[in-house]
Amino acid sequence: MGNRIWLDGVMGVVTGDALGCPVQFRSREEIAHDPVVTMTGHGTYDMPAGTWTDDSSMTVATLISIQENKGINLADIMYRFVLWLTKGEYTPFGEAFDNGRCTTDAILRYLREPDVTTCGGTDKRDNGNGSLMRIMPACLYCCEQQEAGKMDDEEALLRIHQISGLTHNHMRAKIACGLYYFMVREIFLAAAPHNDETLIDVLQRGIDAGFAFYKRNLKYLTELSYYGRLHDLYVFRDLPAREIKSSGYVVDTLEASVWSLLKTNTLKDALLTAVNLGEDTDTVGAICGGLAGLFYGYEDIPGDWLAVLQRRDWLETLCNGNR
Repeated sequence: MGNRIWLDGVMGVVTGDALGCPVQFRSREEIAHDPVVTMTGHGTYDMPAGTWTDDSSMTVATLISIQENKGINLADIMYRFVLWLTKGEYTPFGEAFDNGRCTTDAILRYLREPDVTTCGGTDKRDNGNGSLMRIMPACLYCCEQQEAGKMDDEEALLRIHQISGLTHNHMRAKIACGLYYFMVREIFLAAAPHNDETLIDVLQRGIDAGFAFYKRNLKYLTELSYYGRLHDLYVFRDLPAREIKSSGYVVDTLEASVWSLLKTNTLKDALLTAVNLGEDTDTVGAICGGLAGLFYGYEDIPGDWLAVLQRRDWLETLCNGNR
């Protein structure tokens, strides 16, 4: 687990999260009057520059669980989510904040009845982005397992769905994580940026693989239809910003994250585009940042952003497979 993709992907998530933290919940119109141009502090939560939120905390909790168990242990991941919510583990300053309703409800259900199959919300109202925001470590683990011939698509997606389901157990949220997985996998397989493929080509291949997987089973088709605008990324890329929503609804978040990547050519520009869309800025930034980090590489994260990232040394040590 010490190879470069963990540093690229996870640090991309954390950087995008921290960039969006100060302006979370501000409207696009508000932000347009004072756009985000670099890593700043204070704002919504009055935190220092480089502060990351629940997105990164839960990503790190998942990462550490996979490292320590040398695989996916659902009960252990939930145990670590409990430690995050109740004890402030895996946070910048020892206290959980910016906790989503669906996630909090799921953790509290788990505390009452520790069953990993029933704690996640299954209602249509439970389709927030709280599982998508933390899915990167699971994606990277499954990519490595598939490359080693130890998993097929069915098993990889089962694991992705199970990890989503810990907090967000509705199929729409699971499919968002699945489509994200296929995009992560295509970047992983392309070994970008060491080839001449454009990001849109790689992501389209991932989307094609994702749609092909879900279309094989009728039980997925209704929920897959909610992601129809992503089917052709070359068309989707040309949509005007006014048609892109950046709310906490998982479909909006995935669309906004991908659109921001397609409209730009660097990690910095992708993340600035993402957070300046407004609303759920930290999570759109985190999800966009994960894919951007994988494609462009850790070295493309601006040095002045990394310089103020809270607990940076600890995070990078974790990404390199150490504690």
